[in-house]
Order: sequence, then C-alpha cells, then structure tokens
Amino acid sequence: MPKEIKKNVFVSHHHKDDASVDGVSRLAAAKGYHLRNSSVRMKPENQRRADEKKISDRTIARLLRMKMRWAGQVIVVIGKETHTRAWVNWEIQAAHQLGKPIIGVYENGLKDDVKLPENLEKYATSIVSWRSDAIISALEGKTSFQKPDGTDRDKVQGGNVVC
Repeated sequence: MPKEIKKNVFVSHHHKDDASVDGVSRLAAAKGYHLRNSSVRMKPENQRRADEKKISDRTIARLLRMKMRWAGQVIVVIGKETHTRAWVNWEIQAAHQLGKPIIGVYENGLKDDVKLPENLEKYATSIVSWRSDAIISALEGKTSFQKPDGTDRDKVQGGNVVC
C-alpha cells in the first residue's frame, strides 16, 4: 500500500458548511492524502460564547493566527454565503500576510458561478471544483482557476507564490 501523504492545512469556512470541511478531507483521503486540519470548529457552546461577546475578537484573531501558522496551506471552502462572512475574509487576509498558499474549493453541488470573498479574489493561489484530482493538484502547488463545474475561469488577482 502506498504511503499516506500528510498535509497540515487550515480550512477557512462558514460554520454552516462544516460538513464540507469533512468532505474535503474525505476527497483527499481517497487519493492517499491525510489532511491535518488546525481550523476552529464551532461547537454550540463556543458559538454561544462568541455570540454573547464573551470571547473578544482580539482573542479569536490571536487563536486563528496561531492555528494558521502551523499549517502549510489554507483551504477556503466556498459556499453560497461564504462571501458574506467577515471572519472568512479576515482569515484569507491573515493567510496572505503569513505567506500561505490559499486554495479555494467550491462546495459540492454548486452549479452557477458563486460570489467569492473579496480577499479570495485578491490572494488565491488556486480556486478549484469539488473534485479530488483538482484539490490534490492545488495542494501540490499546481495553480488552477476553475468554476464550480470544473471548467476554466479567469485567474483572480492572486497574491501568493507557491515555492
């Protein structure tokens, strides 16, 4: 059996899209990749504390930066509402500032072109469809810009270089 390839990633996502975070990991695992994800998954208790402002934005930002520093790459799960999420946009900016490759992955089942978070438009290294080959190719540093259906799209501005 071939050796499993481990990748340390931070997955930025709208918390409504938690199932898609698991889905990206399953797609990668089918190709022999183990994604070790350092992102924050909001359990109901944590979400309640955040909503009640019992955790400061500064504390959240510090925690997210620490978790992101550990990761070699940042994956952004792109759903229909992702562009409206201020924290996702902030995470993309922070990833760019940390020099991390940023890979956008459209959620499974999206048919039409979806509005992207502003900073993903600026800093994405790749934006790919919900296909294991496309995700693995991006994780391996091949730049690709696709629509949700996997066809080519115009490159976004792009901000990070994969070395």
